[in-house]
Amino acid sequence: MFHLPKYREPDFTQPKFTEAPDASLEEVTIKGVAPENYHSTSMYPEYFKINGKWLLAEESRMDSSVVLGKDGKLHVVENRNLELGDKVIVGRTENAEEGIYLHSTGFGSADDENDDQFVFRQGRSRETSYARDYDRLFELLKYEKEHGNILWVMGPAFSFDADARRAMQAMVENGYVDGLMAGNALATHDLEGAMFHTALGQDIYTQKSQPNGHYNHLDVINRVRRSGSIPQFIDDYNIDNGIMYSCVKNDVPFVLTGSIRDDGPLPEVIGNAYDGQTAMRNMVKKATTVICLATMLHTIATGNMTPSYRVLDDGTVRPVFLYTVDADEFVVNKLLDRGSLSATTIVTNVQDFIMIVVKGLGLM
Repeated sequence: MFHLPKYREPDFTQPKFTEAPDASLEEVTIKGVAPENYHSTSMYPEYFKINGKWLLAEESRMDSSVVLGKDGKLHVVENRNLELGDKVIVGRTENAEEGIYLHSTGFGSADDENDDQFVFRQGRSRETSYARDYDRLFELLKYEKEHGNILWVMGPAFSFDADARRAMQAMVENGYVDGLMAGNALATHDLEGAMFHTALGQDIYTQKSQPNGHYNHLDVINRVRRSGSIPQFIDDYNIDNGIMYSCVKNDVPFVLTGSIRDDGPLPEVIGNAYDGQTAMRNMVKKATTVICLATMLHTIATGNMTPSYRVLDDGTVRPVFLYTVDADEFVVNKLLDRGSLSATTIVTNVQDFIMIVVKGLGLM
């Protein structure tokens, strides 16, 4: 049975907290420009002393400023979105000296500590045992299906394999997907698979190249653009399978962000990088578990905008779980330093990963 780790807030009765000064504030004088010495946020819970009381910034992300709003709450804002007159917290220390405290051990316990100075396999590699990680993931997904929000960040590799597409469709249809973030390629080749049973012109089961198959994804893009949207294309051409099909039919929201190398793109793809980042950020705000699969840039971007915690409506602080899965060790280890309870990395082919997951959940 899965149980959420319990959050332990700092002991604010300690002298370093009671004797600490209030955090300093400076107003924004140029729109989109933070004051000098602004405090930059992390993915961890951070507290700020305001009028003698330690307040938690309830929603955080990497590399942003903290604004004291007119509502008396702390808001984490990207510097480019700062407005004239915003009161920004300044200070570069994080141990209460300037009324700022970063709390990185809120979900940890003494049992997690290891006194050994030398251990093998401190990183994660192809040789790492992932059996326990999979078992924990199965239990987590069952819990989150009922109590949380599961966000999937996907590269196009899923589109190239018939079984992987079918497995992901099963995940959507059984309530294990609350949001999808991807690029133009994932959606394009998934729809190509639905219409032609190919990806980049190769059959997604036999891998045989089809005559004029290099036109297939371009034809799909052209037809979706003619239809005006992905949902209308699905209706116009009686599409009945795949990842995008199942998202549309089950009202699962998706955000598709563009790349300089995109063909088309599909109508829903957001071409402006900052508009795309904002759309992704709005989806991340709802997530309690994030699973990033075979897409380095989307994984890094998502990791940077995902906090290690979430404050629920009743005030409870819970962890946000982040999984990164890729066949390349470098990619998964890019975000390993997020804290052991909020990040799990698995080095494997994502097509194999999703098949293990759906079978572990009893969906196939």
